[in-house]
Amino acid sequence: MEDGQIIRSKFRRVCVFCGSNSGHRQVFGDAALELGDELVKRKMDLVYGGGSFGLMGLISQKAFDGGCHVLGVIPKALMPLEISGQTVGEVRTVLDMHERKAVMAREADAFIALPGGYGTMEETMEMITWSQLGIHKKPVGLLNVEGYYDSLLALFDNGVKEGFIKPGARDIVLSAPTAKELMIKMEQYTPSHEHVAPHESWQMHKLGDCPQQ
Repeated sequence: MEDGQIIRSKFRRVCVFCGSNSGHRQVFGDAALELGDELVKRKMDLVYGGGSFGLMGLISQKAFDGGCHVLGVIPKALMPLEISGQTVGEVRTVLDMHERKAVMAREADAFIALPGGYGTMEETMEMITWSQLGIHKKPVGLLNVEGYYDSLLALFDNGVKEGFIKPGARDIVLSAPTAKELMIKMEQYTPSHEHVAPHESWQMHKLGDCPQQ
């Protein structure tokens, strides 16, 4: 792949979960910028939490500067805490965190988690759970920068070992150390686990699935 090359992707929009903090090491900010570059190369639009600080600010600005449409979804209560100065792209305000996740899930064709805190993990875990339940069939990936998510992945493996997570459901969670590797895995993803309930039986079926080609 040459720098600047446009790559055709099966995803139109990707939701990136990340925090309003940058972490203590530059490698995390670099990873956010690298992921932003991958979105630009693939002409994929960004859905994110709407903040202008930390990793949120880095990836949203990178994607916006590269010509991607950027949709930030943020609860009204968090606007004074997570937005400073001029906003990037389209900002959609919602009432609460539940509505935020529903909108982000509906608008995106895939989900990626950068390193982050409780909020990032909670949003990602909900998308993993929704996949297991059969609410959506969209891929969920962890950008495992410098092994940040190693302990979480080990917890999932232990859940399989101890009988709390079915082996097929463990395959819901994709991970890779770089944005390029993760994007390739997500492009190749095909759900193989048995859903808890049929997709059509959920009232939230309007969330939709990723486009098929």
